Amino acid sequence: MGYTLARLIAGFVFRVVWRPRVLDGQNVPPTGAVIIASNHLSFIDSVVIPLAVPRRVRFLAKAEYFEGRGLRGRGTALFFHLIDAVPVRRTGNRDSMRSLELALEVLQEGSAFGIYPEGTRSRDGRLYRGRTGVGWLALTSGAPVVPVAVTGTDKVQPVGSSGLRVHPVTVRFGTPVQPSAYAGLPAGRARREITDEVMDRIAAMSRQQRADGYNEPPGGADEVDANTV
Repeated sequence: MGYTLARLIAGFVFRVVWRPRVLDGQNVPPTGAVIIASNHLSFIDSVVIPLAVPRRVRFLAKAEYFEGRGLRGRGTALFFHLIDAVPVRRTGNRDSMRSLELALEVLQEGSAFGIYPEGTRSRDGRLYRGRTGVGWLALTSGAPVVPVAVTGTDKVQPVGSSGLRVHPVTVRFGTPVQPSAYAGLPAGRARREITDEVMDRIAAMSRQQRADGYNEPPGGADEVDANTV
């Protein structure tokens, strides 16, 4: 009930203020496990995408967001509870694998799970190489991967900014990538090829400049990171 009410209120504000363009939402299967794999330009992507996806979708969120103190901290914790985010604490390689295990649990329930294959937000607007956690999830769960291209959110809330600006936002859903098409390949190659295909489709929709390597956040990132929020 809380999620439904929060979605209705946030969705109304989002449509009135930002007037988003949501394209090809029919590419998201209405039922069953599905991976929603998006580029990542802003913190607000994790709000915009659930409002655009025509079904409930869950993202991972840092456990610290659920433990805030003071008025602002409690408000943040309430927000992440209302959007049904999955708390995860990550400090090393094992915690990165735990992120994927939590994501797999969501998919095994027949739900939609959102992931950022780049691993962290792009600070320069380029599209970075995808990490193979999305390929691992697709092969392990059997769930299709719907590529998503979000544009404009970096102008709504630029990296490092806590305020919101009014700027057009577009969310486009691509045709799903089916993991069954890669089942005959060696596991490592299959993960890589699924990930690369997802990133190619995101690039075609977003028209971002491609970066050759991975997008490393401060302190580095692990190959199996699920997503950052």
